Amino acid sequence: MDSKSYKTISLNANTINKEWYVIDATNEVLGRLASQVAKILCGKNKPSYTPHVDGGDYVIVINADKVKLTGKKLTDKVYVRHTGFPGGQRFATPADYLATKPEFVIEEAVKGMLPKTRLGEVIIKNLKVYAGAEHPHAAQNPKEIKLNEIK
Repeated sequence: MDSKSYKTISLNANTINKEWYVIDATNEVLGRLASQVAKILCGKNKPSYTPHVDGGDYVIVINADKVKLTGKKLTDKVYVRHTGFPGGQRFATPADYLATKPEFVIEEAVKGMLPKTRLGEVIIKNLKVYAGAEHPHAAQNPKEIKLNEIK
């Protein structure tokens, strides 16, 4: 039987080709934005996806302060943290964070969609989030990408 043999491509540290993308979060729903960003960070949008390698791209999210939350999540969702001292549990809503630190809301949403492993800790460092429209990564020539263009 004559047939062609195709080798399975598996990425390693030497064969990774990373690119930079810019996503505008203006009027985007937080969960839908976060899932698409997580897909790009993991590299699942590439044909050479390898689960155990950081083969994803760098993602810059701008206008984080203009992201939308559907329903009553703006006031009913609660972020919990602990200071480490007795009675040190602190609660905050997305409305509180969007007023003071809008980057946190997107970073937490994306972080929750990444693997909870050492690889996930490496992947989250490829995410850059900014509240305004400017970012300091112009030298990397990032490509503008729309959420509906991501496969």
